[in-house]
Amino acid sequence: MSEVKIKEEIEVSKEPIKIQAVETKLSEEIEIYEEPIAFTEESYLVKHEKLDIIEDQRLHTENKPCLCNKFNKGYSHDSHSVKHQITQTEKTTYQRSQCDKAFSQRDNLKSHMRTHTGEKLYQCSKCEKAFSQSNALITHQRAHTGEKPYQCSKCDKAFSRSNTLIAHQRTHTGEKPYQCSKCDKAFSHSNALITHQRTHTGEKPYQCSKCDKAFSHRNALITHQRTHTGEKPYQCSKCDKAFSHSNSRITHMRTHTGEKPYQCSHCDKAFAEKRTLVIHQRTHTGERPYQCSQCDKAFSQRDNLKSHMRTH
Repeated sequence: MSEVKIKEEIEVSKEPIKIQAVETKLSEEIEIYEEPIAFTEESYLVKHEKLDIIEDQRLHTENKPCLCNKFNKGYSHDSHSVKHQITQTEKTTYQRSQCDKAFSQRDNLKSHMRTHTGEKLYQCSKCEKAFSQSNALITHQRAHTGEKPYQCSKCDKAFSRSNTLIAHQRTHTGEKPYQCSKCDKAFSHSNALITHQRTHTGEKPYQCSKCDKAFSHRNALITHQRTHTGEKPYQCSKCDKAFSHSNSRITHMRTHTGEKPYQCSHCDKAFAEKRTLVIHQRTHTGERPYQCSQCDKAFSQRDNLKSHMRTH
């Protein structure tokens, strides 16, 4: 590529900027386009942009005499225009071959590169976790402090992360932007979609270390592991019973409150548990999904099949 030569003589004072001489020598390989141009050397790129900066300084407004003609931004001082131009061009300058991302500041590129190298400079002082970016450490530390700076404007819930607040707000708006490509289900959170898609693929990435069972969802694994440890962290506030799963406690609490939210569509009966409703509805439909392997009898409930199997 031919050398770019720029000769400029600019007088800066309270008076409008005067440009006395501008001499340029450009090869055919370097032309001024409306779209950004990439260069092999940073110095060539900066020189190229100086031509636009000088041209920008000829454009004046009442309050912002230095107007960027590439990005339609005005500035009250020529140095601000120069800084703006460099900021825009560095989006092309600060780029690496690992992916297609580019950044306006070199420090942002350095931070991003750690996602490729795995380097984790930011160590939590409360535990052994470390992070590649300072913002990730700040967010993590809220798990120790309990700080929840992101408040929902519709209810009293607050969150430690802005993304969690955004996902929560969809429970108020009903928005479900994450659509399953295999069926018509949609979800308010990307993680819920990922978990759901495993019902189509059969993937179960969460393996129990105590037995051969595996699960499609991390929370299901955590709940299952309590069958090995005997842990029951969910205590009933009305009696001394405790449960390994939060849903089990919710169901149990209905024995105290008398709540029966599951209503049969065929009769006036209602139930505290969904599975009890499902079993009851078979008395209306005649469904008997539990088939005996020794004879032709079938049953509507698993327990009835177990009792029958003893006859064989």
